[in-house]
Amino acid sequence: MRFLHLADLHLGKYIYGTSLIDNGDQKVWVDRFLDKARELKPDAVVIAGDVYDRGLPPGQATKLLSFLVTTLSDLKIPVLITAGNHDSVYHLSFLSPLLEARDVYISRPLEQSAELVHKTLEDEHGPVTFWLLPYIYPAMIAQVLGDEEIRDYDSAVRRILAVQNIDFTQRNVLVAHQNVTAGGQEVERGGSESMVGGVGQVDYTAFDGFDYVALGHIHSSYHVGREEVRYAGTPMPYHFNETKQPDKGPLLVTLQDKGSRLQTERQIIEPLHHMREIRGTYDEIRKSAVDHPGENEYLKVILTDQRITPLISDFIHETARAHGSTVMELTSEFKAFTGDAVFSDTKDMYEKPVEGLFADFYKDRNDGVEADEQDLKLMAFIGEMTRNAAVTQEKPDEKMYRRILEFALGQEVNRK
Repeated sequence: MRFLHLADLHLGKYIYGTSLIDNGDQKVWVDRFLDKARELKPDAVVIAGDVYDRGLPPGQATKLLSFLVTTLSDLKIPVLITAGNHDSVYHLSFLSPLLEARDVYISRPLEQSAELVHKTLEDEHGPVTFWLLPYIYPAMIAQVLGDEEIRDYDSAVRRILAVQNIDFTQRNVLVAHQNVTAGGQEVERGGSESMVGGVGQVDYTAFDGFDYVALGHIHSSYHVGREEVRYAGTPMPYHFNETKQPDKGPLLVTLQDKGSRLQTERQIIEPLHHMREIRGTYDEIRKSAVDHPGENEYLKVILTDQRITPLISDFIHETARAHGSTVMELTSEFKAFTGDAVFSDTKDMYEKPVEGLFADFYKDRNDGVEADEQDLKLMAFIGEMTRNAAVTQEKPDEKMYRRILEFALGQEVNRK
């Protein structure tokens, strides 16, 4: 059984005020992915959440997803999609019964049924069942299962999986979108999927028994705890912090018979625009513009020896445009004397989650001192709850405020 694992498409995404659909990035990537699918002829394609960048996506994003899924269906390649925290599972699962007739399977809202959408495919070794787990949070599963004792993400995931009728003597693949860790250890994050303080952790042992776990949510690609529990990462960098892993693309997963070691192989797909960071003095940046101009790039330029003047800004932007590139972020770290702020013409603040903005504000108002761990965890908890409420279209209620208060009080106990 060979299938392509991808995740975190974020169709309809803007970075630094630039639409990745209008600029052609996401359409070109979809075209190149479909070329790869035609070449590899996989038995299935799994998309592990955050298909869209927001719960109510723009029309261009839904049109692009329709093109992707319809083309795969025409190629007779089954498609299995789970909803991420940026998606609305209600909107994504629209017309699911009709789509299943075309071998397109989408996770449904768990409020409708605690049974996960699943599909069994066959190969020469027998059946492989794909289970689609949408992004969950504890309050949802507590309500679905009628158990108010479920108060954390790890127990919520374990409980919802425990009520499924899974035959672990056969091969099973889980497609999920969660913050999965090994012993509480998280990888370095950054950019558009940044979240401070470890809210939402699920230990990888919650997925024991599955032959492969196709994960989405974290924008880097790596395995968690064991080789078979794996993040695919984003199709392209969505932030300069995400360029630390430059080779992006879906994973080709090959399952043999039960108990045999699987194989994963990255299928690199070149983006329309690469992202690159340039740091140095003004003279060094001018020299770099001549020696290594680059073509069709999204650039972050950090000036180290002087402030940004209109003349400097015009030169850097015009030089980039001459090579088909765009300066997304231009900042200066130069400080004429103690207390100077960092100068910038960046739009980065619009990309940051509320907890990231809080951390920056706290540091700025406290002479560079970072907020402590308890404060960051509280802000991360509030940010996560408000994002969940935004996706599900729910209004804040007394239960939400009570959970925030309980979390804050628990933080105070830990602080003492």
